[in-house]
Amino acid sequence: MTRIQEAFSEHYAQARTKFLAAARAAGLAVDSHAHPLRGSQGEALAMDVVLDGAPDSAHLLIVSSACHGVEGYCGSGVQVHALADAAWRAQAREAGVAVLYIHALNPHGFSFDRRVTHEGVDLNRNFHDFSRPLPANPDYQEIADLLLPQTWPPTAENLAATERYIAERGLARWQAAISRGQHEFEHGLFYGGRSPTWNNQTLRQVLRRYGSRAQRVAWIDLHTGLGPSGVGEKIFADRDDAQSLARARAWWGDQVTSIYDGSSSSPLLTGLMWTSIFDECPQAQYTGIALEYGTEPVAKVMQALRADHWLHLHPEAAPEQARQIRQQMREVFYTDTPAWRAQIVEQAQQAFVQAVAGLRMH
Repeated sequence: MTRIQEAFSEHYAQARTKFLAAARAAGLAVDSHAHPLRGSQGEALAMDVVLDGAPDSAHLLIVSSACHGVEGYCGSGVQVHALADAAWRAQAREAGVAVLYIHALNPHGFSFDRRVTHEGVDLNRNFHDFSRPLPANPDYQEIADLLLPQTWPPTAENLAATERYIAERGLARWQAAISRGQHEFEHGLFYGGRSPTWNNQTLRQVLRRYGSRAQRVAWIDLHTGLGPSGVGEKIFADRDDAQSLARARAWWGDQVTSIYDGSSSSPLLTGLMWTSIFDECPQAQYTGIALEYGTEPVAKVMQALRADHWLHLHPEAAPEQARQIRQQMREVFYTDTPAWRAQIVEQAQQAFVQAVAGLRMH
């Protein structure tokens, strides 16, 4: 096996072992934030953090994985490979850029092949000021019962109603209604929660500890599940600010897309994780992207998410059906082939190099 293939893992416990070993081999200390629960194999769970570079560096690149648990198969592999890449590490070091690897933002979801946290929350919809009214999603309210029927697979009536909605409103409206984020249905899809999750609070601690002295911060958050297979869409992860978008496109190319102008495969979302940077590192100029790798068609991904949430509501489901649903979740968020993994790493490496160059621009 090539070094790229060896960086990827079959389950969370193995991914964590490889990440910790890669950090040790690089001579780097690991800052582990223990999760309160155990994993699917009874293993310890943690958000593991490694800083490669000077703690007081003015330039900081954050590379994070598994915001959406099961997407960590991809992100962890990228991080393990980067830690073992001596040329890349030297390049960042010579440019005066410290690289902060945050492994498994959502270790519980990673271990259980779910997208949500142990609280059932989509971490990337959870960053709100919870003292204020939360954003409403009336479109989700309209289809909530349709998304999670009493039986699975859905009945012919459910399928017909779903097809009718898509025919009348369009697939983009269906996707946006589901994935925008909602705060009413705690067992539903893309639930943003009603208070900060453990992951939210822990990430904020990490950002304060490692980002408080940086003058410029770049953040590449690794995701999967949208777009053409193996293609890494660079989605602008910042406020709706023309100057910041121009800077991101200067760094990563004109192909950087935005949820604000409709150019992204992602709809407009609420409660996004990167907003925490403005709270925890207000002194820094921030530039960020979500690097979103395609796997399967969006309709198939949505169906897998519906099945996963249905299974969580129905623990009495037959063991074989439960196994199939979990396997499907893994497959729609991680294409387990050498070619796909090689594509992923190549594009991530390019984005990392571009971020280092951008951080050094004045």
